[in-house]
Amino acid sequence: MSNSKSYWRKQRWGTPPQMLTPLMEGPDPDMQDERAKKESSWEAIREWFKVHKGISGNMSSPSVQPHCNSYDVAAKGQDVRLLLGVLGCPLAPISVVGSDLLPDDPLLGSFQIKNVPFETSTAHYIIQQYLAATGCLKRAKAAKNMYATGIMKMSCCETEIAAGKSVKTLGGGGNGRSGDSGCFVLWQMHPGMWSLELVLGGTKLISGSDGKTVWRHTPWLGTHAAKGPQRPLRRLIQGLDPKTTAGLFAKAQCLGERRIGDDDCFVLKVSADRDSLIERNDAGAPAEVIRHALYGYFCQKSGLLIYLEDSHLTRVTTISPEDEAVYWETTIGSSIGDYRDVDGVAVAHCGRAVATVFRFGETSLQYSRTRMEEMWRIDDVVFDVPGLSLDSFIPPADIFEDDNNISTPPVYSNVNSR
Repeated sequence: MSNSKSYWRKQRWGTPPQMLTPLMEGPDPDMQDERAKKESSWEAIREWFKVHKGISGNMSSPSVQPHCNSYDVAAKGQDVRLLLGVLGCPLAPISVVGSDLLPDDPLLGSFQIKNVPFETSTAHYIIQQYLAATGCLKRAKAAKNMYATGIMKMSCCETEIAAGKSVKTLGGGGNGRSGDSGCFVLWQMHPGMWSLELVLGGTKLISGSDGKTVWRHTPWLGTHAAKGPQRPLRRLIQGLDPKTTAGLFAKAQCLGERRIGDDDCFVLKVSADRDSLIERNDAGAPAEVIRHALYGYFCQKSGLLIYLEDSHLTRVTTISPEDEAVYWETTIGSSIGDYRDVDGVAVAHCGRAVATVFRFGETSLQYSRTRMEEMWRIDDVVFDVPGLSLDSFIPPADIFEDDNNISTPPVYSNVNSR
């Protein structure tokens, strides 16, 4: 523990203090006017597919061969944006129930079995076993905050583009792009406050929450606040913070059993209700979140969370009434493992996430599907970091400028995030 704290003291501030500017979950092209930024979450994904369509359609032409390098540069930049938009800092679909899931918490201590659906009571029992397996029920006092550092590698594996009966596959090792390496630093303080700084391929992104507002930043879009209720960072529930994970699945439904690899697991599901989805959608905005669900797979033998999967469906309308709506379905499956004891709490230290972005229309036979991957590893975890205060999670002032300045267009107010 002493070595971890000394490491933290050396690593906390390696550069002069700067204003934290948060991270955007959906990438965006460089050149946009103010009105176009309202569609920013999805314009960059469109741009990403345009770049790869251009590569697919022109690589067979001899006259285009000398320009392959320019295509690679453009595709490389779009790959980084897509990876950060999908895997950088996605949020969970719902808010966390309860501020502190301790043994004497009402959520755990006075759970009434009467008039409770069987699926809910079963899920409650599984969560109790999970808290016991991670050591949270043995701790006399819950940790007030946490610090973690880690490294990761992200890559776009392959893309499938179809038009009728014609299907073209890009990537799969043939494009010469092996992915980008990066690192991240994560701070957390209960209840609901966290800050993430992530660097991938030379691009630094930041996201955070003060318990009320989730904010993000990308170098190509700027700073904005996420719409809808406050939701936890997905990275926190990937084995880093058992208490937040338990709170997220507090009102889950048990769907039954499923085998993941060599382990038999219980499957718990939580999903965003209609009211919270409406909060995340802006009236008149091009993107509308239709559903967002999260599935947790808890090992029957160990009681630990070993797999996490979420599905997110968004409908994007076009400006032209003649064009049909486009649907974007994003699925992320994360394998979680290498649990190690940190001050009496079992914390996952490595994992692998595979994401699929599927684009399709209501009636058109055209579709696009791309698969990307992230490998991550935790290097250091410290609980109860001395000196960490509420001031460390204050949102940057520029996310409120639009509310205070009527003459400024609400550039980021209609940005929808995952």
